[in-house]
Amino acid sequence: MSPEKILPAINQPQDLKKLSLKELNQLATEIRARIIETVSRTGGHLASNLGVVELSLALHYVFNSPVDKIIWDVGHQCYTHKLITGRQKGFVRLRQSGGVLGYPCREESEHDIYNTGHASTALSAALGLAISRDRRQEDYHVIAVVGDGSLTGGVAYEALNQIGHLRERLIIILNYNEMSISPNVGALSRYLSYLVSGQPYLRIKEQAKSVLRSIPKIGWPLIKAARSFEELMIKTFFPGIFFEELGIKYLGPIHGHNLRSLIEALETARKYSGPILVHCVTQKGKGYRPAQLNPEKFHSAPPFHISTGEPAVCEPGPSYSRIFGEAVADLGRQDQDIIAITAAMTDGTGLNRFAAENPERFFDVGIAEQHAVNFAAGLAISGLKPVVAIYSTFLQRAYDQIFHEVCLMDLPVVFALDRSGIVGEDGPTHQGTNDIAYLRHLPNIILMAPKDENELRHMVYSAFKYRHPVAIRFPKGCGPGVLVEKDFRFIPAGQAELLKSGRDLLIAYGSMVYPALEVAEALEKEGLSLAVVNARFARPLDEKLLTELARSARAVFTLEEGVLDGGFGSAVREMFDRNGFYHLAFRSFGLPSSVYPLGKPEEIKKLLGLDVEGLVAAIKDFYRQHNL
Repeated sequence: MSPEKILPAINQPQDLKKLSLKELNQLATEIRARIIETVSRTGGHLASNLGVVELSLALHYVFNSPVDKIIWDVGHQCYTHKLITGRQKGFVRLRQSGGVLGYPCREESEHDIYNTGHASTALSAALGLAISRDRRQEDYHVIAVVGDGSLTGGVAYEALNQIGHLRERLIIILNYNEMSISPNVGALSRYLSYLVSGQPYLRIKEQAKSVLRSIPKIGWPLIKAARSFEELMIKTFFPGIFFEELGIKYLGPIHGHNLRSLIEALETARKYSGPILVHCVTQKGKGYRPAQLNPEKFHSAPPFHISTGEPAVCEPGPSYSRIFGEAVADLGRQDQDIIAITAAMTDGTGLNRFAAENPERFFDVGIAEQHAVNFAAGLAISGLKPVVAIYSTFLQRAYDQIFHEVCLMDLPVVFALDRSGIVGEDGPTHQGTNDIAYLRHLPNIILMAPKDENELRHMVYSAFKYRHPVAIRFPKGCGPGVLVEKDFRFIPAGQAELLKSGRDLLIAYGSMVYPALEVAEALEKEGLSLAVVNARFARPLDEKLLTELARSARAVFTLEEGVLDGGFGSAVREMFDRNGFYHLAFRSFGLPSSVYPLGKPEEIKKLLGLDVEGLVAAIKDFYRQHNL
């Protein structure tokens, strides 16, 4: 007979403290099964969450959340945390409307102390909490759980420097698993690998402790004596001296899937009076073989078949990311000066093919977007042709570098902004809705967005020809499914495309072009005639074509999948004002500058009135209000 399930009885972290070590291990097994089953249906971050099950349990067993503050860096590894903090019911609809977010969310639970979604931020926030605690003379622990991938981000080192200087009581959990999204790169990753010297050291350590425990009376004294010797050996052969020299006590490496070892280490850490780093070694995908063998594939997995790990639903065609990656790879064969750069997302941005063919011209800089842009500027100023592929939401972290290092010097760097627009299931921190607004006002930059996969291929080719900073935004997932031409075609900068003639004017940008055609067709049946323009560019605009079409128009509408404040519609309105078209009835359709609810992109668009049905109704109402 199978033992009674433990997980259904865990409603709050305090319930863990009633469990024996054997029961905690059973609970870890149940949680892994629940995570695998749920993510197989909803999609989500699988490998990272399977890797921190025991660590999450140990944290909540030793500390007292929410009095003690646990901050998860990035936050994509918080599924176990959510399951044991009263959210099992909502977990059924993980990352779906009405369910729990896949990242920490203060609005969701008192146990989520800090909303995270981008890497390398937890240490700074944790130090702020520690300072606040001490100034208010309060008494609680602050724990930051940071992955080794996050330590490739510069802001983490800025925080470590200050933490070591101030020496506030603060616990840092360094979760070492050799992965961020793509495999970790750089000197620090090699250093951490040296620290743990692989899994053999940990296995030998645990086996030795197991043997000593079995010896009556003298076993535990020997273990305690061995710990002192082990600390000396670690400092000699596994030099945590890097952290020690910063003023941060180093404890580890600890086997990250051994609950007894984790609990012992965390108990030691909670008694320390200054900053201490507990170095845990875990395995991404632990307990599910497909994720263990291919953690990058299961970093953010779509729904899949548990038995095989294969996707449950086949994509209808190649994704925009793949089309972009293939274009760069094809161009890279023709031009040896093309250099590709990404920030810990080789596969996600479609650059894996270029990387395989041109390892000497491909650079994954880790989670270091600012460095990626600065690095590209150095390449460009010397005559090379860098393309920087980073998700829209992450590129905004390098705003200063885009402005100072690239745009002010008018350097020919090509930015590929993957996941632009509404991304959906990953929630507020991952929406790629701001890039038009945060790039449009920068000097010398050209902003482009394709209406489909084929146009994206031609835009990538054209971007390298402009010899100015260029940003190409494109959405997550697949395009309309048009035929992708093999040969490249040059698109002159600022050249729009008239797709349909009509009296009034509907100007669409990027992903909203095909919906604009559907809107115009529906309105045609209502007796309203709209010309449809594929703008292609938010900067420069095709002033010649747009002003020519506007001369006979009564109303102009713009469509964009970006925030309206400072966005594409603002650019069009400003252009018409410059040219004296003050008489036009004008309306922009786009996204509000607010936090969108959790849900699929199509659900969010419908809720915001940005679907075809909502747009048709809004435009008809606009005509009625203006008596047109």
